[in-house]
Amino acid sequence: LTEGNYTYITQKCWDYFVNLMRNVTTAELCEWKVISRPYSELQGCLEFWADHLNYSYPNALAEQYIFQSHHRYFHNCTLEHPVYFDPPEDVLLAMIIAPICLIPFLVTLVIWRSKDGKAQA
Repeated sequence: LTEGNYTYITQKCWDYFVNLMRNVTTAELCEWKVISRPYSELQGCLEFWADHLNYSYPNALAEQYIFQSHHRYFHNCTLEHPVYFDPPEDVLLAMIIAPICLIPFLVTLVIWRSKDGKAQA
């Protein structure tokens, strides 16, 4: 009974999402500030009713509607600006330690060269 109720309600969540998306122009489909509300409404509706009916979330039916939204509306969206991630911890550590270790060497080199210059003068 719960699964049947959830199936019926998820269709209503989808219908509401489709109705909200009617107000979005083709040019705006990839603009997060425009589509975030309808998308969040769909996700919230699916999650709320799953929780309300003691149905697990995420679940196959909810994922199907999320995938369907991407396929129908957002399949042509690409990231205009690439998302940058922090490097792995070992690389980050090497990038921090290398300059720190290089400083005493460079200071020593400068002092040694300046003493060498005085001796020749």
